[in-house]
Amino acid sequence: MNRPSRLHPLIFFLALASAICGLAGGAVLAAPVNSGHVQVELVADQAAVAPGGVVHVALRQQIAPSWHTYWRNPGDSGQATTLAWTLPKGWSAGDIVWAPPKKLPLPPLMDYGYEGGVLLPVAITAPKDAAVGQSVTLKARADYLVCQQVCVPEGADLSITLPVAGAATPDPAWAAPIKAALDAAPKPAGLTASVTPSTLLKLSITGPAVTGADVAGAYFFPYDSSDIDHAQAQTIERGPQGLTLSLAPGVAFKGAKPPAAMDGVLSVSGKFVEVHATPGPPLAGASGLGAPAAAAAPADVTAILIAIGSAFVGGLILNLMPCVFPILSMKAIALARHAHGRSAGLHGVAFLGGVTATFLALAGALIAARAAGQAVGWGFQLQSPAVVAGLALVMLLTALNLSGVFEVGESLQAAAGEAGGADNGGLWGSALTGVLAVAVAAPCTAPFMAPAIGFALTQGPVIALAIFLSLGVGLAAPFTALAFAPVLLKLLPRPGAWMDTLKGVLAFPMYGAAAWLVWVFSQQAGTLGLAALMAAAVFAGFAAWLYGKAQSARIAGGKPWARFGVAGVSMAIALVLAFFPQGEAPSGTATPGGIASVPFSTAKLDALRAGGTPVLLDFTAAWCVTCQVNERVALDTPQVADAFRKTGVVYMVGDWTNRDAAIAQFLTANGRAGVPLYLLYGKGGAAPVTLPQILTPGIVVDAVNKAAG
Repeated sequence: MNRPSRLHPLIFFLALASAICGLAGGAVLAAPVNSGHVQVELVADQAAVAPGGVVHVALRQQIAPSWHTYWRNPGDSGQATTLAWTLPKGWSAGDIVWAPPKKLPLPPLMDYGYEGGVLLPVAITAPKDAAVGQSVTLKARADYLVCQQVCVPEGADLSITLPVAGAATPDPAWAAPIKAALDAAPKPAGLTASVTPSTLLKLSITGPAVTGADVAGAYFFPYDSSDIDHAQAQTIERGPQGLTLSLAPGVAFKGAKPPAAMDGVLSVSGKFVEVHATPGPPLAGASGLGAPAAAAAPADVTAILIAIGSAFVGGLILNLMPCVFPILSMKAIALARHAHGRSAGLHGVAFLGGVTATFLALAGALIAARAAGQAVGWGFQLQSPAVVAGLALVMLLTALNLSGVFEVGESLQAAAGEAGGADNGGLWGSALTGVLAVAVAAPCTAPFMAPAIGFALTQGPVIALAIFLSLGVGLAAPFTALAFAPVLLKLLPRPGAWMDTLKGVLAFPMYGAAAWLVWVFSQQAGTLGLAALMAAAVFAGFAAWLYGKAQSARIAGGKPWARFGVAGVSMAIALVLAFFPQGEAPSGTATPGGIASVPFSTAKLDALRAGGTPVLLDFTAAWCVTCQVNERVALDTPQVADAFRKTGVVYMVGDWTNRDAAIAQFLTANGRAGVPLYLLYGKGGAAPVTLPQILTPGIVVDAVNKAAG
């Protein structure tokens, strides 16, 4: 016969006491459910709820390492977590209060969700007639997708039992965590926002939460997955009262009828705030200060090394571009002069120093201008008519010097020779030749060079300057290497009378460079400005001739000071005329004559693409020699014009001769900082094809036929 255990009464007493305590004010939680890769449970911020009160019950997800669940907008793939409540009569549940999302890049996709663990609170409202002293069980079906390299749909039936008491009682374990989750959830912050549909959506935002904030790393998470292309980068521009994000449009904004609003969450300065943007023009004060220095994600070492290497190769190729030929002819004369002396290497180093110092100075000015909010790119200095006019006069005076009208260069070299030995003379001349080479080479964009510069301008100043330095070293490398190659230098003839003839011949490329710059100036400044520059050229030529006569008089023992004075006055007049206030630039764009063209505008481009019309978009400038050569050799040809007519491709031209912020922003969005850039949009609405920077008729015809096929 079995005797009852003496522990049975004790066990019964403990169980009864536990039940009484539960009724007195403690929530009874069901055991957490492990659905495979996520452990889930319901937790509440109150141990007891009062009649008519609100209790926040949160779905707690503990997610396995390297796995993730999804936000309300999962991004390019995935599925948001759902909760289906089963509640007693009179009880009601609100929506999930979503925790701030995290970017989950899965190239080529971008998803939004949670890793590690998350609390998703829901407000549950008790009826006013809830019976005090009773307990209620709140049930919910949770379904969620959990992903790593593969995705697994999981779910669980959950419940939590709460007593109803005369007054709400905070739960000691979960009141603080749930309050923190509610506090961290995105909320309205008094922001004003506008979305401007175009090739890129311009989301401009102003308000106290973004005025003066550190907007580096700002990111917009839309509520609707169809609003934007999540995988594309979001470009940030600062403004005195906010910021502007450039977003790749999603299918919702590519249709004929865009949404009436775009809602979502902005992550800025470590905070998450809600944004309600309505279609309209960009907001004042949301742009104009450039990109934040830390907006671009740091590139890996491999990408930086590739960019530096591409810049070096681009600099080497730049020596073959037409715009650099006149200056290289000057360097050829200098090498011939010093080839048989001991200082050839020094002149090579001086030329290298002039090139690299000027490249770094231009790059620094470009970086500073962009940081200050100016929409500028490579070659920006030639978008200033005053700079073009000044360079034209420099080229003219250099040509007159080579023609023997005056010998200011030789005088400087002689002075340097007296200071440092005759064989070392002219080092400053070699350095200034490097400066001039960069000044006229800047408009050129050689193969490999454009993507390297575009990459540089997305990086911090140190990396950007390293890339520009590599570009300068590439430009100077052939002549500097030749200066240190005695075997090759010995092949050059010794200095003699033949050099005067060579100088006279090489003066004409400089005249050509001056004429080209005058033509560029005419495209910028109109006929009134052109007349002033031509008059300046006459006065500059007279000043150079008079200076030469004064030099000859001094050599003959005369008193040339009056001539020097008149020459100085004449040159001063030339400078005043060169910087004379310019008139209006000619209307229209720089286009090849054989092809009908339309001016660039993002609205027109969007309309053509929406209608299925293929478009060749040509970004050019009058000062871009590569652009002009391409237009005459490849674009302005009968076979290309015939291909355009047969295929119906629209030729759209973005003329960047003068500054244009819209073009600068479009170039930046396409990873470029200068021209030329040729983008061919096909019928299907896919991403454009980028054509090579050096075109041939065959390349253009083949690309046009494919785009229209």
